[in-house]
Amino acid sequence: MKMRNILSAVLLLAASPTPAQSQGSLSTKWEELTAEDFVQAIHQSQGTCLLPFGILEKHGAHLPLGNDLVNVRHVSLSAAQKEYAVVFPEYYFGQIFEAKHQPGTVAYSLQLQLQLLQETTDEMARNGCKKVLIVNGHGGNEHLLPLFAQAQMAQPHDYVVYVLWPMAKQAGGRPQQKDKVDMHGGESETSRTMISRPDLVHMDRVQKESGKDLARQKLPEGVYTGIWWYARFPNHYSGDAATANKELGEFDVKTMVGEIVEAIRAIKADHVSLELQNQFYEDSKHPLNTKQ
Repeated sequence: MKMRNILSAVLLLAASPTPAQSQGSLSTKWEELTAEDFVQAIHQSQGTCLLPFGILEKHGAHLPLGNDLVNVRHVSLSAAQKEYAVVFPEYYFGQIFEAKHQPGTVAYSLQLQLQLLQETTDEMARNGCKKVLIVNGHGGNEHLLPLFAQAQMAQPHDYVVYVLWPMAKQAGGRPQQKDKVDMHGGESETSRTMISRPDLVHMDRVQKESGKDLARQKLPEGVYTGIWWYARFPNHYSGDAATANKELGEFDVKTMVGEIVEAIRAIKADHVSLELQNQFYEDSKHPLNTKQ
């Protein structure tokens, strides 16, 4: 009888989750959480949520259409494991008009892009995400996202939008690159996808198309036109992915994860931005009262 009681106690202890197991069971993925767990997740994240922002577009002949989304989700989820945050599901409703001539591209109107992003962050905030970090994984959003962040000043919000574009290329100690063009689908992106989703990299197709810069516009520096990308890279591929390698990919992914972790920690500690926003909204009601 005594042995049976001991055995029962052992089995009960084994079935009971340890503190580490309990914490580990709380997913970082918004879509995987139950409603009850979501409440706990928001508290644990201190209201800090990530919105990894990708796109659907061609990436040469060798990478998937959702390459940006795949990679930005990979580094965001990896960072959230190190510094807990809730990660929003796949989001690909960005700016990609320059690739509408290529199969698989999904290009929403600018009005819808901005409206959908605003309603998404509003809904995130309504669910407790008072600090929303948009992690950009697509070059075509480099103007859209700062504009969106600036537009938060137009009317009051009870949350703060932060924008981060992890740029591993600027990190010290980065392995030497052979690809000197490398703007889209080239050595860097292909190397990163070798780490995040190696099963989606088709190196046997790399040479099917050219990523050479055709430089078909002859305009002074500083003169901008929307057709600039098509003028240079009509194949929607820039560089030479044949030089991609796992060493570069591992460095970039590790560096990008570190940048996101650092941003999450800083955002959790940031109590100034919302205070300043609220003061700005109040001051904006009476501009004539602003001291000159």
